[in-house]
Formats: sequence, structure tokens, C-alpha cells
Amino acid sequence: MRFYRIALIAALAVIVVLVAALVRGRRSRAAPPPAASSSVVASGPPLPAGKSPSAGAAGPAAAVPAPTGGANPRLQPVQISPLTLQRIGVRIGQVRYGPVADTIRTVGNVVPDQRLLASVQVRFSGWVEREYANEIFQFIRRGQPLVTIYSPDLVTTEQDFLLARRNARLLAASRVPGVASGANVLLAASRQRLAQWQVPRREIARLERTGKARQEITLDSPVTGYVFQRDVLPNQFVRAGTTLYTVADLSKVWVNAQVFQNDAGLLRLGDPVTLTVDAYPGRVFRGRVDYINPIVQTATRTIPARLVFANPDLKLTPGMFVNAAIHVPLGRQLTIPANAVLQTGTQNTVFVDQGGGYLAPMFVQLGPRVAGAFVVRSGLRAGQRVVTSANFLIDSESQLQAALGGFVPPPPGVGANARQPAAARARITLVTRPSPPAKGANQLTVRLAGPGGQGIAGAQVTVAFFLPAMPAMGMAAEHAQAVLEDQGGGAYAGNIQLPSGGAWQVTVTAQRNGRVIASRQLHLSGGGM
Repeated sequence: MRFYRIALIAALAVIVVLVAALVRGRRSRAAPPPAASSSVVASGPPLPAGKSPSAGAAGPAAAVPAPTGGANPRLQPVQISPLTLQRIGVRIGQVRYGPVADTIRTVGNVVPDQRLLASVQVRFSGWVEREYANEIFQFIRRGQPLVTIYSPDLVTTEQDFLLARRNARLLAASRVPGVASGANVLLAASRQRLAQWQVPRREIARLERTGKARQEITLDSPVTGYVFQRDVLPNQFVRAGTTLYTVADLSKVWVNAQVFQNDAGLLRLGDPVTLTVDAYPGRVFRGRVDYINPIVQTATRTIPARLVFANPDLKLTPGMFVNAAIHVPLGRQLTIPANAVLQTGTQNTVFVDQGGGYLAPMFVQLGPRVAGAFVVRSGLRAGQRVVTSANFLIDSESQLQAALGGFVPPPPGVGANARQPAAARARITLVTRPSPPAKGANQLTVRLAGPGGQGIAGAQVTVAFFLPAMPAMGMAAEHAQAVLEDQGGGAYAGNIQLPSGGAWQVTVTAQRNGRVIASRQLHLSGGGM
């Protein structure tokens, strides 16, 4: 029982310690970052703080307090000198709000408009006597003769019509009630039967004019177009309901196109379409989206779409391969130039020009890319100025990872050292064992000398190692710091534990009586990744 009581007390103590550490960490993160002091000028040959020697010579970027301007609170703006901006070729664009239209480019094939297809059928049995349309793809006009058919049934129907017509004339003067009207009813029924069998009007008119039945009848084309199907031969017996020809009117055609799945959300019925064909260079055909298939083709991950085009001069022929551009209006949107976006895979960053050399990195949510620009969903507003070139160089020079939380400002008083006369500055020499430094324990030796070469004793010497974060490789920023002991004669020594190898940025600072007397920054490449 006593053992369990001791264990419970220990567990409560551990929980209290963890809660206190968590609260302390939150307070430290919530505290505003201190302002960076001015650049350090040491008597020794200091290396630039950036990653590029040429850019560093022009003046490295430094973290500065965030001015007002609506920047993301998690990001701090950076300041780059005008000379550096000019050397790395920085250009500025603008966030705009206005009408936006996207273009979906695809390919397709021309097919006949199925709503303009006509089938020529016979409604009575008979034998084919003569063909006028005797080949596939033959062009015919409306009312043009297609085929001549001999039909005993049709001959009998014509004779019945002539007999009913003769009786109607003879009984027209009859005074017996219902005789004249009955004869007229029989005549009308005979004429209606001929019309239902699609006997041309000219044939009925000939019967009434001549009073003689013919052994054969000629069928006419109901539309103007091309013969796409022919199922008739001379002397062939055809039954009622047999399809003789299929005629296509090509004054309007369809284009069956395939739209990728990622563009399906942009496509709308009625969207304007422009069409180009290799057979007619420079010629543009204009149409619209007529139908969108609701089913995605699993093999190609595309959605079939039907485009309709007027074809008065019959330049678009079935089977032709064409290039189509579907113009999708997106309304009024907020856009930025595509070159202004620095894409890291998980986040999209834009540098906003806030004036005075301040470039504020901001996270933005993007929509589709249209005509060399991105639609902005959130993160910017119209009228803001953004960097459109050299974004990666700005990101490298400003050490954006340090600005996001890994930047360690120099100790207080470093800026005052830059205003001291050259004769009052001290020189710093750093030696590491092993050389170059490696992962694990390393021995540091600093030689602090005055302008005349004499050693300076009694100073507090600090050596800080900083390795910027590399999000693309999943590596966070790392720090290591050591306070060296005075060995006399201007020599200071101590040990430091490096968590890994890499391109370390080293800052050596010497203070005396609370004032910085010397500082030096340099790069050291350590081994043991």
C-alpha cells in the first residue's frame, strides 16, 4: 500500500512538471520576436550570412519586425537592400480583380448530327426496278428521286382510288340521301391511303389528271444530305418497313471530345468552343458545348463531351480529327501572376512588397491556373504588389526558415560595435578539433586579439552554431551554443556537442563589461550526417 502511494505521488509530480514546461513553452512562443540589430562589421574577413557568396556580397537579407499590412501572423517580413534586389533581378507584379476565363484544350472526331439523320423506308412490298442513288456518300437534295419500285399492292390501291373518284363523279347528282356523301367519303379514304404509303403528291395529281394507274412508283429523298447507308439493289424484293437508305444532313455536325477528369468541374453546357483543323490552316470554326456525359471513362479518366458546330459549307466531314479549345468563363476573380508563387509542395508562398525594402512572405490558397496566372482563394487582396521573379533567391537569402521561427538575433550591443572606430575593434580567430567540426563532441579554441595583435583577456566569449531548416528533406532547424573559458593571453577554450553535420552558420561573440567588443560570422561544413 505504501509503495502505491509513493508511485502516485511521483506520477503527480511528473504531471505538474510537464504542465509547467508546456505553459512556459507556449508563453515563449507567444512572445513577439525581438528586433534584429544592425549588421556586424568585424576586423577579420566575415563571411556572409546568406547561402550564396555573390548575393551575400550585395548585402544579405535580415529579419525585421513585422510592419502593419495584413501579413500572416506566423510569418515575419524580411528586408533586402535595393542593391541586392537589383542584382538578383527582382520584379514586382500586382494582385488584380477582374473577369477571368480558362481554356480547356482537347481533341475530337467529327460525326454526323444524329438529330439530322433520315431513314428512307418503304411502306409497301414490291420489287426494285431502278436506283437513282446507287452509291455510298452520294450527295442528294430534298425531293430528288431515289428508287423506283413495282408493287402490285400499290397498283391495286391506285385503281381503287380511280374507281372511287369515278363513282364520286357519277353519284354527285344523286338525290338519294347519303349516296353522294358516301361516295365522297370513299374517295377521301382512298386518297388518304395513298398518302400514308408516302406516295408523292405529284403521283396523286397525275392519277387525278390522267385517270390511269402506273405499274411502278418513284420514291423521293425527304432531306438534303449524303447517303450514309444503302441497303437496296436492283431487282431486289423489299417488304413493308424495309430501310432502303440512311441520309445525313451535314449542315450541322457533332464533335465527340474527351475532357480530363480534373477539368470536369469547369465544364458547363453552352460554353463557347473554337475548332481548328489541319486541313484548313488559319480557319477557325465556332460552336458550343451541347452535352456532357455524366460517366467517367475508367480506362482514360476522361469525360466524353459533345460539341456542336454549324457546317454550312460542309468543310467539317465525318471522321475528321480536330483540335478544340473550350472557353470557360469563371466570372470576376482575384488573380496573381503564376511566377509570383513559390510552391513547396505543401504550401504556396508569395512575397508581398510592403515598401521600404520590406518583403512579407505570406501563405495563400490558390485556385486553378488560367492564362499564366493563379486564381487566389484567400491570403491576398486586390492592389497588393507581389514579387514575380527571383522568389527562390529571396527565399534563400532571407533564410525564410529562420524567419519562420529558427532565426536567432545577435546579442544586444552588436550594432554598437559597428559604430566603433577601426582601431578599437578586436579580431577573432576560431579553431575547431576536429577540423572541420563533425557530429558529436568538438573542441573549440578562440584567439581574441586587439588592433596591435596583443591578446585580450577577461572577456565572455560565446560560440553559437545554427543549421537552417530544410522542409523539403523533413529536417528542422538545429542549434548548439558554447561559452568558452578564459585560458589567459587572449585564448579561450571549450567544448560543444553538435547534433549533426551540415553547413553550419557560426557566430562568435566577445563581450566585456556588458558591451560587445568583437563579433564574427562564418560558415563551417561539418561531417557526420
